[in-house]
Amino acid sequence: MKAVTLTEYGAPDVLKLTEVATPVPKTNEILIKIHATTVNVGDMWARNFRAISPSQFSMALPLWFASRLVFGLNKPKIQILGAELAGEVAAVGDKVTRFKTGDQVFGYRGPAFGANAEYLAMPETGLVTHKPVNMTFAEAATVPYGALTALNLLRKVNLQPGQKILINGASGGIGSYAVQLAKHYGAEVTGVCSTPRLALVKTLGADHVIDYTQADFTQNGEKYDVVFDIMGRSSFARVRNSLTANGRYLLASFKTPQLWQMLTTAMTSGPKVICALSGESLADLTHIKELVEAGQIKAVIDRSFPLAQVAEAHRYVEAGAKKGSIVITVV
Repeated sequence: MKAVTLTEYGAPDVLKLTEVATPVPKTNEILIKIHATTVNVGDMWARNFRAISPSQFSMALPLWFASRLVFGLNKPKIQILGAELAGEVAAVGDKVTRFKTGDQVFGYRGPAFGANAEYLAMPETGLVTHKPVNMTFAEAATVPYGALTALNLLRKVNLQPGQKILINGASGGIGSYAVQLAKHYGAEVTGVCSTPRLALVKTLGADHVIDYTQADFTQNGEKYDVVFDIMGRSSFARVRNSLTANGRYLLASFKTPQLWQMLTTAMTSGPKVICALSGESLADLTHIKELVEAGQIKAVIDRSFPLAQVAEAHRYVEAGAKKGSIVITVV
């Protein structure tokens, strides 16, 4: 089968289209003929993790060390990237009961990657389920990472109808789904993004949008029950006056100082800092599928590239101009 592989860290040119052996599913696995996958920040990191210093990494130092071991110290341990996927079941192991040949599925591989290929074997108990009936393969492939992460993080603050939430980074892979889920929960949503992405965030359902190149939300006098900072672009010191008395500053990316702030604010009255990691489950993926089919979540695709142009897709993402998800079409 064809797959895009890497044997060394580096710029996008280290990604090469090669022929590799087609996996054979084990007794509890399904073989997926991949129709679409995506390129996101995890692919960027995994492709050149040796060049990412602890200060550049978006998480605390212990997680940088752990990630370095997972990805490889001097050369990549994971040679086929691609964490999100949608496709068709091509074969099933003899103990598989959830799927049959021909089923359309979508799923998430997380740090295991492997979806930049024509075929992928996954355990039937993994993060894979039947594709939403109202989405194409390309659309479905863009959903798992952002939607699962946003869902798990928003649960940490128990968002209620009528509450006000500001999402800093509302146009990104996590933020775009956080906007849609927050609206589903009945919150009043303010999205913060750059000028070219304002229209996109409005189409996702945001009640208000703020162009961070033109205005500082911490200076507008508004109070929010939750400020959800996707990439740690702000700080608790700056955000604190924008939070209600019991407001929460929710961080998807955090360093050691933010962990300390979480511990100290938990022991005092007033706004809290909440640092959280996403813990995806099959039940969550199934819930996301149901929300998609109910019309509560939609995908936003910026551009598609064929499998042979994965390196070009990486260059496009690194240029920083994307508006929505970047899809890799395999079939």
